[in-house]
Amino acid sequence: MGLFRKPSFLLSNTMFVIAVFGFLVTVVGAADHTTLVFKGCADQKFQDPSGIYAQNLRNLLNSLVSQSSQKIYFTATSGDGQNVITGLYQCRGDLSNNPCHACVSKVPDLIDKLCGKVVAARVQLSGCYLKYEVAGFKQVSGTELLYKVCGSTKASGTGFEDRRDAAFETMVDGVKNGSNGLFYTGEYQSVFVLGQCEGDLSSGDCGDCVNTAVQSVKSECGDSISGQLYLNKCYLSYSYYPNGVPSISSTSGKVKKTKTSMSLDLEGSFHFVLQYVYIPNK
Repeated sequence: MGLFRKPSFLLSNTMFVIAVFGFLVTVVGAADHTTLVFKGCADQKFQDPSGIYAQNLRNLLNSLVSQSSQKIYFTATSGDGQNVITGLYQCRGDLSNNPCHACVSKVPDLIDKLCGKVVAARVQLSGCYLKYEVAGFKQVSGTELLYKVCGSTKASGTGFEDRRDAAFETMVDGVKNGSNGLFYTGEYQSVFVLGQCEGDLSSGDCGDCVNTAVQSVKSECGDSISGQLYLNKCYLSYSYYPNGVPSISSTSGKVKKTKTSMSLDLEGSFHFVLQYVYIPNK
């Protein structure tokens, strides 16, 4: 589904705003997967005197939340004809059912608080995202840039770019050919990377999307040692630890590599970008 579309029965011009409402990631033993990364809200409210859209949206969100206790990706529709609303959620590929459900369950209230009764919305948390749209919206590219954040700390010395690029190559190959289905996380020479595609993409299209994200984040973030970049159909995160990826103690007392959260400039600031996608009247 394309999040940025324009329904013919609404206003002639549509402004869809991606706004940052806070971003905090740290290396912790029990990662919080419900941290808000960004939200996108259509500027049109439902024209809904009969309440049918509101009811269809409630039914859709209830269905998505229910399914999140069993699957990490699911699409659903509610209503019929011009009243149809389509939506989906996706959790990080390394989450089990319980944290996936806990993450997705947070989103409906956030949509209501942050967006209100709008015709399309997307809320991205650190462990999942959920989006919906009414019938009639036009498709846009799966590689549309939604949001990026680049750490303020820059790499010093030599070798960072080579390590980062090699880690990115491993990640692109991992989402295409790995066993975890359109998801990859791993470490290469102190560079931690994570990539994931929306569940309806083929492995080849996923690889292409993540590769586009790689080229974009290299251009956007340059020599920043950490960053995250979200396209419409895929996203990636990376972080470079010159002294090695930190280890944490698990509840069993064993030491393991951090693979449940990303660290972006733990002692630095963030560069936030607000992306505005304008779709002119056809």
